[in-house]
Amino acid sequence: MQRLTGMDATFIYMETPTTHFHVVGTLVLDPSDVPDFGVEKVKKVLLERIHLLPPFRRRLVATPFNLAHPQWMEDGSFDIDNHIHRVGAPRPGGMRELAELTGDIAGRPLDRNMPLWQMWFVEGLEDDKVAIVTKMHHAAIDGVSGADLMVHLFDLTPEVAEYPPPENPWRPEEVPSDVRLAASGVVASLTQPAEMARAAGNLIGAGRNLLSLARAGRGGDGPAPTLPFTAPRTPWNGALTAHRSVAYGGCALEDMKTIKRAFDCKINDVVLAASTGTLRDWLAIHGGIPDRLLVASVPVSVRTEADAGQLGNKMSSMFVSLPVQVADPVERLELIREDTSNAKEVHGALGADMIQQLAEVTPPGLANLAARLYSASKLADRHRPVQNLIVSNVPGPPVPLYCAGARVLGTYPMGPLIEGSGLNFTVLSNVGNVDFGVMACRELVPDPHLLADGFGEHVAVLLSAASQAAG
Repeated sequence: MQRLTGMDATFIYMETPTTHFHVVGTLVLDPSDVPDFGVEKVKKVLLERIHLLPPFRRRLVATPFNLAHPQWMEDGSFDIDNHIHRVGAPRPGGMRELAELTGDIAGRPLDRNMPLWQMWFVEGLEDDKVAIVTKMHHAAIDGVSGADLMVHLFDLTPEVAEYPPPENPWRPEEVPSDVRLAASGVVASLTQPAEMARAAGNLIGAGRNLLSLARAGRGGDGPAPTLPFTAPRTPWNGALTAHRSVAYGGCALEDMKTIKRAFDCKINDVVLAASTGTLRDWLAIHGGIPDRLLVASVPVSVRTEADAGQLGNKMSSMFVSLPVQVADPVERLELIREDTSNAKEVHGALGADMIQQLAEVTPPGLANLAARLYSASKLADRHRPVQNLIVSNVPGPPVPLYCAGARVLGTYPMGPLIEGSGLNFTVLSNVGNVDFGVMACRELVPDPHLLADGFGEHVAVLLSAASQAAG
């Protein structure tokens, strides 16, 4: 058995009936050159490689009385048929119908009595395409470790590679008695005072660094940091429901690289600028553009070389301002480029491990109780948002991928929503494309397709500006 880290366990504690912390992805496949392609072939390939996919056979075991974080155990009742499901797409089987189905899947919590993942094999799409909608709990993976798992799920050629069986056969584990689990929890909790002392010391140091930056910003001698709880309220900021709406978009990766070179910025700046443009258009239709900068939470990987190949979560986040009030797209990009540089400085001042350390020492029972009370009482409707939305940019495969022989045409990622923030943009590069996934609370954002379509449109606007700048 393996105990969850504080960060991994946080995604368990923060889950409520309306806030689901699973990561969703939609793979669009072309099986036209694979006569025997189907759900059974996908199962066969996965079973042959499952020893390389540790989260797929591990389930969660809670510690009695929440004395310590839960543990992963090898599930002796594992059955792949409990995790892979076959379903037909609504007619006519286009991307919008696929998004509607994906939203329905995303709105259902995973069963914690089994390994925390599912795959839905979707047939009946236009042009005889097939989709696989994946769902895996964030407690098991983050963006980088999830991408690492893809290495074992896919092939680089249409030929399905053969993987040798493991040297040591897989052994399921028996669930320990409550007495043993409680005892191990007590032992694990004995290290908490020292960890709390370290976290407190680091928190004080981070607070001093942040205060110095804030003073420098106010005095004009340095960057003014973008901080949580400074965001304006928007239509998608409020208490969540359990329902989700989904949409897909994208653009050419080379277009983003052209913009990056023309304006001397990062790809992530282009992602944020295109996101700002589509948010501005959506807000103009839905109640008007606020007079304050939007605040986006941008996940940041804190993995080191020593963490290479490890699963779980090694992440932090930084806050970036999105200037939706600015009409000129190039000016928006330049403002974002400056603010992301400032945000990195603030993130460095706080320390890459700050969130990890705080998660490690937060009492499990208290965290879960607080999350449920906050959600049930709809407190998110009563205060200024922590942030407006999440915008995540995950590097994807630079080469073509195949699933059980079928070419992967699209990989649309969608991250979870946080209570009070009913919108998440996630971007994943896929060979020459950038695939854009929107996850939203259905009651707060019933028309996410406007946002998804607008992302590609605003990349095109920036590309035109880049061409003009080049002369």
